[in-house]
Amino acid sequence: MAARGTVVIDRDRCKGCELCVTACPQHVLHLDDAYNARGYRPVRLDEDENFCTGCGVCAVVCPDVVFTVYRMPKAARMRAA
Repeated sequence: MAARGTVVIDRDRCKGCELCVTACPQHVLHLDDAYNARGYRPVRLDEDENFCTGCGVCAVVCPDVVFTVYRMPKAARMRAA
């Protein structure tokens, strides 16, 4: 069973630099079409297929610290399957 997780993005702090988009191994991060309060297109999580693993690569490369990463514990993944 693959690891599962999610991220919460502070959209108003994101400057849309796309570092996380290119670094995401699951390719689930994309720039939004809408603008945030600061006039940037923030990143968004495209989670239609639940492919986010909570690996945290996005949080590591983000210069503006906009990500909070959550990873589902192994026991919970086993029950959810």
